[in-house]
Amino acid sequence: MTEAEKTMTSAEQANSPIEEMTFEQAAAELDSIVEQLNSGSVQLDGMIALYERGVALSDRCMQLLKEYDGRIEKAVRRSAPTE
Repeated sequence: MTEAEKTMTSAEQANSPIEEMTFEQAAAELDSIVEQLNSGSVQLDGMIALYERGVALSDRCMQLLKEYDGRIEKAVRRSAPTE
């Protein structure tokens, strides 16, 4: 993937509604944000915007993990032998 394609992908992700993202999409964008913040090439306003989006992405990941955990618990309860 070329640098332009990576930038386009990141830009497209940044415009994606977080509440519609899958866990994998949110985690991938969060990784990208961490890389950008660690690069030191982002100015302060951009860093704040990235940080805010990162927090929202982290919240989305946590929400989805809780949902997945609930689904797993239900499946385990259904498959447990009755006494």
